[in-house]
Amino acid sequence: MVTPCDADLRIDEAAAAALMHHLLSHGSDGLVIAGTTGEASTLTDDEKLRLFALAIDEVGDRAPVIANTGSNDTAHSVHLTEQAAELGCDAALAVTPYYNKPPREGIVAYFAAIAAVGLPVIVYNIPGRSVLNLDPTVLSELAGIPGVVAVKQAHDDLGELRTICAAGELAVYAGNDDLLLPVTELGGAGVISVASHLVGQEMGEIYTAGTSGDLERARAIDADLQDLYAALFVTANPILVKAALEMLGLIPSDRMRLPMVQASPVQRHILQSVLEQHGILARD
Repeated sequence: MVTPCDADLRIDEAAAAALMHHLLSHGSDGLVIAGTTGEASTLTDDEKLRLFALAIDEVGDRAPVIANTGSNDTAHSVHLTEQAAELGCDAALAVTPYYNKPPREGIVAYFAAIAAVGLPVIVYNIPGRSVLNLDPTVLSELAGIPGVVAVKQAHDDLGELRTICAAGELAVYAGNDDLLLPVTELGGAGVISVASHLVGQEMGEIYTAGTSGDLERARAIDADLQDLYAALFVTANPILVKAALEMLGLIPSDRMRLPMVQASPVQRHILQSVLEQHGILARD
């Protein structure tokens, strides 16, 4: 979920609460709080914990609240996971340690330490940001850690995706919107999504149709959304999804903390054109 900011770049809690309810009323089954799309890298621990608590208070009785607690510091990640557990979060999302480039043994120990807290852990494999790819053999080893239950696979190698899904050791969530269809076709669990801020119901239909045997419909919906998926990533996420939410009036501002910046006029024009083509700007 996006983290709205006010004019002073403080977290806009009223806008965040409203967005939580909007997402759950428009196709989302749960919320990942303070993840990549939520600008985790520029939030303090106190801000993350406040967002976790806000989500639990607002929608914890309606849907799972997943706390992004991973970092490149194991002790810090464990501490944040402990605090998320105390607040009542339902699971933790933990990214592959970035920048350090740890060896396999270090990766396994990192996830084992986080899982030892007791919250179910979703491994976040995103080599484009973390440098390291967790290949199917590493994920198989991580699946043997009690409490590691799923992987958010943000890696577009379809061969590896097939291997991971076929193993059946972890629930597999697409980590990129354009991977939802192949994940669905391969028996995966769904998607942790950016585009669902705008087309959550349509993305839900892809999964529902695909898992109920109507792959033709799932493929047709997915094909129709490809230009939107691309438009949201003309520049680094979450710049354009915040711009889209601001255009729709779902958040008051698309302001971001540096080093992230607001969308340029050209980027906004590209995005607005796609939103208009899909009729998204005309929705209530």
